Amino acid sequence: MIVFYNAGIYLYYLLICILAPFNSKARRWLQGRKQWQEQLREKFRSNKAPVAWFHCASLGEFEQARPVLENFRETFPDYKILLTFFSPSGYEIRKSYPKADFIAYLPLDTQANARAFLEITSPKIAYFVKYEFWHHYINALHESNIPVLSFSTIFRREQLFFKPYGGFYLAILKRLSKIFVQNSESLELLTRHGINTGEIAGDTRFDRVLEVRNSVKSLPVVESFKENSNIFIAGSTWPKDLEILLPVLNKGINNLKYIIAPHEIHEKEIDEFMRSCKLKCTRYTKTSSTEAAASDVLIIDCIGILSSIYSYGDFGYIGGAFGKGLHNTLEAATFGLPLFFGPNYKKFQEAKDLISIGGAFSITSTAEFEDALLRVMNNPTLHQEIKTRNKNFIEANKGATEKIIGYSKHILNY
Repeated sequence: MIVFYNAGIYLYYLLICILAPFNSKARRWLQGRKQWQEQLREKFRSNKAPVAWFHCASLGEFEQARPVLENFRETFPDYKILLTFFSPSGYEIRKSYPKADFIAYLPLDTQANARAFLEITSPKIAYFVKYEFWHHYINALHESNIPVLSFSTIFRREQLFFKPYGGFYLAILKRLSKIFVQNSESLELLTRHGINTGEIAGDTRFDRVLEVRNSVKSLPVVESFKENSNIFIAGSTWPKDLEILLPVLNKGINNLKYIIAPHEIHEKEIDEFMRSCKLKCTRYTKTSSTEAAASDVLIIDCIGILSSIYSYGDFGYIGGAFGKGLHNTLEAATFGLPLFFGPNYKKFQEAKDLISIGGAFSITSTAEFEDALLRVMNNPTLHQEIKTRNKNFIEANKGATEKIIGYSKHILNY
């Protein structure tokens, strides 16, 4: 099986090389890993402190890692922190993150790369977030007796680990020192397959969004835009999401304004949306407070402020669930927003939980979206009940970070 795994890794690399001339993300993936050993050796040349390694696939996993990483920094001040990313969309945005001492791309998962990486960085402990299970890195850590923890992890029975032919991948999980899972189903799957290192801790994103809720940025343009209106915020949207939402926006529901925050900012798509929208639109980076106040739709054409924008909202739509999968619902739920999203949410425990408590609604069409939105809008009592439910849901699920740091203290003899 190792032959097939290695072949898959090299085929992935070959595909990236083929795409690089035509795809900027693939190009950054390659460029970021050029001469990685030399660059990493230079960064670590004078380091004498113990190192804690945090690895994230991309930006979403970074948000899960962040509360643990920052708490680790406070709890273990003698340690330096190494933060790695697999994807350019995580690295490019967080390459200057001040709470990490070293930030780099994760080299391709080969045996030689894993051994060289550990020889250069010499971590005393490693944290892999959610779905990051790289065979050679985890095997090298295990062989070197370096504790490796997985957290905010969630498992489903249809995953490869638990198939009759998935023994190779299940063995990767068995080499982890500790697996902090999100729910009881995940723990049961591990136990049933002979892994006794699991523990339910929940999702660290709950801790992160509570921190965000307590430290929101003031956004004068958004404040002026809101004035005395109710605000519907569509966050992390894709073109298919906007296709569903636009007919309802164009009806101009009384006293409802809209904020649209695309997941990826493309000039062509923004221009196309503005041409299709019958309401008065303005762009966040190209407007004044006065112009924003006179507009019906505010388009967020920059990154880094969506979590604070949710604090101004009354209703929320989370994009992605008409495509590969739902984006972050918790950033909006922490402010109590009733939430709407598409049908592809089954892999997201928090989305299923929000639906089960009546705080979110999955829709498959424009008609379903309009019906669900008006049902909440026209019932102020229901609206307030949902706000309370969603805020309480976030509060009830905090504490994963504390469990992970507590275990870290134990294994690091602190």
